[in-house]
Amino acid sequence: MHIDLPEKRYYGIGEVANAFGVNTSLIRFWEKEFDVLKPKKNAKGNRKFTPEDIKNLKFIFHLVKERGFTLEGAKTHLKEEKKKPLEVFEIITKLENIKSQLNKIKEQL
Repeated sequence: MHIDLPEKRYYGIGEVANAFGVNTSLIRFWEKEFDVLKPKKNAKGNRKFTPEDIKNLKFIFHLVKERGFTLEGAKTHLKEEKKKPLEVFEIITKLENIKSQLNKIKEQL
């Protein structure tokens, strides 16, 4: 899944939800369920997600929505092998980005 977000330090929960194509309530729920998600909150309680949070959200989205893991399964998968799945996932996302760029070039020809 390719997510188009501008390069920023912080993203609002609405921006993140629109980029993933889900409701904001799902993002809030995942924040409570997964310890790796720690968005900054201001005095009003508005959540601001860092690029690191976005990367973790992409991985959680990949496990739960694309691969069909349950929430408990995704939690244990994240805890058991912290670095290895992230490295593999990063390779997959880079290859998907390359594929989308090649498809754009192909359409222009």
